[in-house]
Amino acid sequence: MKITVDQDKCCGAGTCVLLAPDVFDQRDEDGIVVLLDSSPPAALHSLVDEAASVCPAAAITVSSS
Repeated sequence: MKITVDQDKCCGAGTCVLLAPDVFDQRDEDGIVVLLDSSPPAALHSLVDEAASVCPAAAITVSSS
């Protein structure tokens, strides 16, 4: 699994951080997503997939590599 985020699309909803705090964080100044781990362990894949699917701005992309 490979994750990318588009900070320009991010609206700062924070759902990704709530679902997968080991993978995503938010900038203090504006709440924009920060990617902590672009290749998380398999145990987190389902949470990352869910975070990407519920992102209101579609700012998270998940690919299988």
